[in-house]
Amino acid sequence: MNHLNLIKAGRGASDFAFASLLLGWRWLSLMLVLGFISFSASAQNPNSIVFSKHNLSVSGPGSVHATTESDICIFCHTPHQATSDGPLWNHGMSSEVYVPYSSATLKATVGQPTGSSRLCLGCHDGTVALGLVHSRNSVIPMNNTTMPAGVNNLGTDLSSDHSVSFTYDAALVTANGSLRDPNTLPADVRLDRASQMQCSSCHDPHNNQYGSFLVMDNTGSALCMTCHTIAPWTLSSHAISSTPIPAALVSPLTKQPTAFQNKSAAKKPTVAGAACASCHVSHTAGSKKELMRFSSLEKNCLVCHAGEGPGQNIAADMNKFSAHSTLSEGDTHSAQEDPVNPPTRHATCTDCHNPHASNKSLGGQMRLPGALNAVAGITAGGSKIHAVTHEYELCYRCHGDSAQRGPAVVPRQFVETNTRREFDPGNVSFHPVETTGKNPVSPSLILPLNAASTIDCKDCHNSDQGPAAGGTGARGPHGSSFAPILERMLLTTDGTPYNPANFALCFKCHSSTVVDSDLNTSWQFHRKHIEDYRAACTTCHDSHAASQPHLINFNTAYVQPLNGALRYTSTGMNHGVCTLTCHDGAGQNKPHDAKSY
Repeated sequence: MNHLNLIKAGRGASDFAFASLLLGWRWLSLMLVLGFISFSASAQNPNSIVFSKHNLSVSGPGSVHATTESDICIFCHTPHQATSDGPLWNHGMSSEVYVPYSSATLKATVGQPTGSSRLCLGCHDGTVALGLVHSRNSVIPMNNTTMPAGVNNLGTDLSSDHSVSFTYDAALVTANGSLRDPNTLPADVRLDRASQMQCSSCHDPHNNQYGSFLVMDNTGSALCMTCHTIAPWTLSSHAISSTPIPAALVSPLTKQPTAFQNKSAAKKPTVAGAACASCHVSHTAGSKKELMRFSSLEKNCLVCHAGEGPGQNIAADMNKFSAHSTLSEGDTHSAQEDPVNPPTRHATCTDCHNPHASNKSLGGQMRLPGALNAVAGITAGGSKIHAVTHEYELCYRCHGDSAQRGPAVVPRQFVETNTRREFDPGNVSFHPVETTGKNPVSPSLILPLNAASTIDCKDCHNSDQGPAAGGTGARGPHGSSFAPILERMLLTTDGTPYNPANFALCFKCHSSTVVDSDLNTSWQFHRKHIEDYRAACTTCHDSHAASQPHLINFNTAYVQPLNGALRYTSTGMNHGVCTLTCHDGAGQNKPHDAKSY
């Protein structure tokens, strides 16, 4: 008869007591067996705390561990003498006052760490002995008394770390505009009972399945995207490129594979696989305000765009004679700055490119290349817009109404340095950037260009080694050997024997054969001026626009008044009257007293 039947049979009290005792021991034995099986299963799980750096016992695999202590859980938890700081909490707490993360774009209210974040900092701020626990009368001996210096020691200055201990609710989503509804967070990404984001929202200290104790697979920044939503990102080059990232990024991502599942993808990381982690880090960021990987904002771009990475070699152009001065700007750009007149005039990568939206498209119906997608600009009418639809709207930010736009490259009879006003279709003449030009006939244009064509700023201002110049370099006005960032040579000085190569930029669109001809298809005296008088194209013509026909706006370094008059009057197609003094090919003064052509 089994012991349950003895109880049911109602035998003597001694039999009942014996049966109960025996049954209790069997239940206890069963629980011990189950506990042993559970521990054994945990011990066999390669992702459990046993095989992670959070095993601070003497058996721990990390570089930080106890010298003799074999208990694994004791460093955080205890069944007795626990404090109220956390669940059965055993570890000593830090009493430090922290410097929280801050940013001009931050909408959350971030104060001192609370909840699980405060528990984590008991070890990770580097001020508390790792072996200080409440259940022991003395500190557990460790091979390192406190957390060693390095990425795991966050210190007390948390301004370079992702913000924690802030309320993540509908009000914050409304204020921020780029956060997801907290009610849609996946089950693994948890806010605490006070609806606050904590360290434990991203990290599970007991499970290292995904590397860095992440709560979920972060390949392609999936974990980041559970909270952050940036509309153009999914179609951007940085989100979809399968190109391997450069060696300079492979090393840090392999050592701290927060971007990849199970550390396996870190062996051959791609741009899409690293995603946010290519530029941003959650802890100990080089540049604090956007949590950028490197302290130099431009290095975050050039680590991939300097010849060794998957992107075009932009750095090569930035080091040329004429370039946007990106390499010397430092940490000057701010998302909150006035796009036209920032406190410090600068040209950084993010002034012209949105890394969350940029793609490789070469321009569609609106002629806007994908590299300029979702970038702020100024319309032809002078209004600020968040996303340009034409390339010139981006250029107008700095070269239009900016108070610090600088002097004209060529001294002119009529001075205008505001490019937005130069290309105003209301002007007498202009290159057709905003709209088609005013001349119904332009015989020197090279097909397929015609009088109805329009051009972009980059048709003239571009890399001298880019595809448009016949090279394999990067597209765009990052830099050139020809000032001011011109795609081809354009000599602006007089006196040099005529060579079409000196005016290659003009002859990109205008046939040198037609221009340098005695025929009347173009102006018949072009040849005399450029060959005999050795005048440059820019001596008479303004490259952008003019208040006179045919882009006539004399270079006053070579063209002076005659008897106080400096005048050009158009008398019809290819005809006009000039009153001025200039120089012939021998450098002698050449008066034009109401001279007709």
